[in-house]
Amino acid sequence: MSKKIIKTKNISISTKIPAPGTDKLIKRLNKVESRSMHGQLPIVWSKAKNFNVYDIAGNKFIDFTSTIFVANTGHSNNRIKKYISRSLNTNLIHSYAYINKIRAEYLERLIKFCGKGFEKAFLMSAGTEATEAAFKLMRMYGQKKKKRRLGIICFEGNWHGRTMASQMMSGNDKQKEWIGYHDKDIHHIAFPYPWLINEKNQEKFLEESLNKLKKKIDLRKDVSGIMIETFQGWGAIFYPKKYIQLLKKICKKNDILICFDEMQAGFGRTGKNFGFQHYDIIPDLVCCGKGMGGGVALSGVIGKKKIMDLPEVGNMSSTNSANPIACNAGLAVIEEIEKKKLTDNARVKGELLHKNLLKISHKFPDLINIYGKGLIAAMVFNRNQKNINSKLKKLVELCIKDGLLLVYTGRESVKIGPPLTITKDAINEGTEIIKKNINILFNR
Repeated sequence: MSKKIIKTKNISISTKIPAPGTDKLIKRLNKVESRSMHGQLPIVWSKAKNFNVYDIAGNKFIDFTSTIFVANTGHSNNRIKKYISRSLNTNLIHSYAYINKIRAEYLERLIKFCGKGFEKAFLMSAGTEATEAAFKLMRMYGQKKKKRRLGIICFEGNWHGRTMASQMMSGNDKQKEWIGYHDKDIHHIAFPYPWLINEKNQEKFLEESLNKLKKKIDLRKDVSGIMIETFQGWGAIFYPKKYIQLLKKICKKNDILICFDEMQAGFGRTGKNFGFQHYDIIPDLVCCGKGMGGGVALSGVIGKKKIMDLPEVGNMSSTNSANPIACNAGLAVIEEIEKKKLTDNARVKGELLHKNLLKISHKFPDLINIYGKGLIAAMVFNRNQKNINSKLKKLVELCIKDGLLLVYTGRESVKIGPPLTITKDAINEGTEIIKKNINILFNR
């Protein structure tokens, strides 16, 4: 990438991009770090504040990634830093499963933040731990009802993590080849993509999907739970509301637990505290992570007491779970969201983001569709477009050169999810950069 000088209120680029010294650091990392950690385009972060990221040369970028939807409360949030310092100043960094005051305080606030229908939670460090734990809870619930009631229903195309059960539940066959076998009690049904269903055939689509399963299993006798990614991550595609409500009725009829994977959707991102709230239902379990800790490793499962208390004492504990640093960070996130009204901000600023993106898509009706809610959006491109994946990689590269960071998915979509603290002018500037470079790439 060539040198290009840019100076605006939100962007400052004074060197070539990637900045001098980037290649050297990449080579250093390549020698000692597994390549599985790599995949985003080469910008070496030196610091990040609010919705801006700075590289090693001091270039300032607008961040439309939130470090993949973690920095909901903004990078280097002052309240989070202050609350973390409590642990440092009181000399309590880790306590294993031994009781500490901040753990009780945080869990009380977390359950209240989730709203009606939630009673207990436990905490972990990574999102995939949470989905694994929920998987375990659903099966324990099923076993309590009937010894062989182990079935878990999931959706094609969804993503739930990188460990064994979480990948078996995910809908990407290539990603789970390493496992070597498939759990016969994990079942996938078709995702209701908007190009497959409409308002009139939602019930029929769900019925047909479940009827295929019923040829092999009995919903009431064989299934313990269903795992739902609140929206399909790669494309920010939400389920139709009516579809989820119909599914909820079927689950209630057959005593099947519903678990929502809220890793990307939770903590204000969609314009509601949690994404499942868009469907006007209350799930039995919710898995959280990413924005939950505001940059500190924190995840959790929240649910009804009768489910959460199924494991015996010590059966679900984790060495680093619920440590004081993470609990302080989690408490700060909730307080920041509530005091700064960031969920409302995501809804209002999200309306502007989607309005701007829709204007771009209207210029390319045969090429781009826009999905998402609040401050999560995806530009999903026509997969039949020649060399679409390489073009989208190039699109992200061009936007970086202009001072904007986007999420490169590796497939026919570009994802957008800025911190919930972002300003209107930064959204406008960022989307103008996207529009400019789409016009360049697709010659319109």
